[in-house]
Amino acid sequence: MLVHNFLELSAQNGPAKNAVWFKEQWMTYQEIDNKANSVANYLVAIGIKRGDRVALLYENSHDYIINYYAILKSGAVTVSLNNEITVDSLTYLINDSGAKAIITNKKFSRFLIPALQKTPYLKNIIIEQEDLSAYHEIGHCDQIKLSEIYNSKNYKNPNVRTIDIDLASIVYTSGSTGKAKGVTLSHLNIITNTRSITEYLKLTASDRILVVLPFYYIYGKSLLNTHFSVGGSVVIDNRFAFPNKVLETMANLEVTGFSGVPSTFMILLNKSSVKKYQFDKLRYITQAGGAMAPSIQKEVSAVFDPAELFIMYGATEASARLSYLPPEKLNSKWGSIGIPIPNVDLFVADESGAEKAQGETGQIVARGANIMQGYWNDKIETASVLKNGLYYTGDLGKMDTDGFLYVVGRTKDMIKVGGERISAKEIEEKILEINEIHETAVIGVEDETLGEAVKAFLVLRDNAEIDIMSVRKILSKKLPPVKQPKHYEIVEKLPKNESGKILKSKLKEMCN
Repeated sequence: MLVHNFLELSAQNGPAKNAVWFKEQWMTYQEIDNKANSVANYLVAIGIKRGDRVALLYENSHDYIINYYAILKSGAVTVSLNNEITVDSLTYLINDSGAKAIITNKKFSRFLIPALQKTPYLKNIIIEQEDLSAYHEIGHCDQIKLSEIYNSKNYKNPNVRTIDIDLASIVYTSGSTGKAKGVTLSHLNIITNTRSITEYLKLTASDRILVVLPFYYIYGKSLLNTHFSVGGSVVIDNRFAFPNKVLETMANLEVTGFSGVPSTFMILLNKSSVKKYQFDKLRYITQAGGAMAPSIQKEVSAVFDPAELFIMYGATEASARLSYLPPEKLNSKWGSIGIPIPNVDLFVADESGAEKAQGETGQIVARGANIMQGYWNDKIETASVLKNGLYYTGDLGKMDTDGFLYVVGRTKDMIKVGGERISAKEIEEKILEINEIHETAVIGVEDETLGEAVKAFLVLRDNAEIDIMSVRKILSKKLPPVKQPKHYEIVEKLPKNESGKILKSKLKEMCN
C-alpha cells in the first residue's frame, strides 16, 4: 500500500463522489485523480525518477491536493514548503532537499524568482501564472504553466514502481538551532499512522472534515490522508482570519469533523459567534499541535456538545499521531494526553530507554512503524532523538495508575529559577484559568540573581479589563512563590506561525 493509493482506490470505488470543496466548488475523486495522473506523467517525462525530490509551494486548494498525490504517483518525494516563506529560507530548503522541480503559483513568484539565482540544481518550474517572462531569464530552469499540463489530459496512471519503505515526504520543522530540520517519512510511516487514526476516530466514507490547518503542516496533511483513505470528503476554508465565515461553512456544508490547534479554539471561543451556531452533523472535533489547558478543554467540550472532543498528542517525527484521549475519559482525565494510538508503544523512560514506574517523571518515548527514518542530511540531530530503538519526544511526562499519560513539561521549555526547574506549561495552564485571559505564553528571561526569571505574556479577551496586580493576586493562590511570574507584559497578540503555534523564540528575541 502506498500513500497515493488512497486517492486511486477512492476514485475507483466512488469516481463521482465529491472529494474536495474549495471556493464554492466541489471536485470529485475522478477529477482529482485524472489531473494528478496528468502531472505525474509530465514529471516522469521530464526525467523525475523514483526517489527524486519535488517541492510543493501552494496554499490549501484543489491544486495542492492534486499535485501532492501527483508527486507521489511519479515515484518522487514530496517536499511541502511552509507558505510563510522568505527568499533565504526558500533558497535553503530547495538546496537542502535537493529538489529537482517545484510546483507553485503566482503568489510565491516574488520569493521564488530571486531564490532561483542560488538554486542551480532545480531544473523545472511548474507554475500557475499567465506571464512566465520573468522566469525565462533563469538560465538553468525550464518553465511550464500548470494549466497546460492539466489540459494535456494524460489520464493514464504512470504506475511507477514504488515500495512502502521508499520515502514519501520530507517535512521541514523548526530545529533547536534555528535551522529547519527535514523529517523523512516513508510511505509505510504515513500509511501506518493513517490507519491508526481512522480506527480510533471511526472514520467512514460519510465523514466530511473542515480543514483550516495548512496541508504543509503534518496535522493538516493527516486530515487529508485519513479522509481520502476512507473515501470521505475534505472541505477547505482558508478564511480563518474571519472565523464566523468558517463557522458558516461548517454549518452550511454539514461537516462531521473539525480540527484545530489550541489557538484555533481560543479564537473560536473568544473572537467568534460560535455559541450561536448549531452544528447538527458535527460528530467529532480533534485538538493537537500543543497543550490545551484543561480549563479550555472543558469550555470547548461544552460549546461543541454533543460532538465528541478528542485530545491528541504527536509529532512530525511520528507521521503526526502518538496518543489520544478517548472522549468518554475526558471528564475523569482532564489534562491527560491519553493512551497510545493503535500499533504504537508510548511510555515514560529514563535516558537508557528503561521504562519508569507509574507516577515517576521521565521523557516520553515511542516506537512504532510510524516513526520517521531520521532527519534529512543531519545524522547528529537524528542520533539525538532516535536511540535505543526509541524516538525521544523531548517532552517530560508521567503515567498514572490507569495507564494514562500526562505531559508535565518540555525538556527545552523548562525555566531554571534559582536552580529549580519549572515547567512553563504548568504556569500557562493556571493563567488560562483566569477568565479575562485569552492567551498566554511563559518564557524564561535572564535574571542577575536567579539566573532565569519567569515572564508571562498576556493577551486579554475582547472587552476584558484586568490589570497585572490583579493577575499577580490570583496566581499567588494558584502557584507556589517560585513558580509565580516575576515579569508580565500585556500584548495585543502573540507571534505565531501559519499553523497557529506560538513562537516563543520571537518572544525571547523581544526580551533581549
